[in-house]
Amino acid sequence: MDYYKASPDILRYIIEKGSIAIDGISLTVAYVDEYVFKVSIIPHTSINTTLLDKIRGDKVNLECDLIGKYVEKLLGLQKQDKVVNSRVNEDFLEINGFI
Repeated sequence: MDYYKASPDILRYIIEKGSIAIDGISLTVAYVDEYVFKVSIIPHTSINTTLLDKIRGDKVNLECDLIGKYVEKLLGLQKQDKVVNSRVNEDFLEINGFI
């Protein structure tokens, strides 16, 4: 298992046994706490991607499950002091069958 560090703004949307994409590689989260998360990388993924070529400190693109963001927005739970620039709105959710 490999550890990855992420900012609290991203970690809040990472859930154990949920999905996360690291540089476009979809993985299952094996562990998460308030500082780091872990993923298990199967042999096929390690052979066919460049994920294991990364070294500590390399920057990667992280994409979390969107459902947490949808729920947060619909419930009005966003941080009041944070400006969110998102294309996800009620129209988007309705067009895509979420409401």
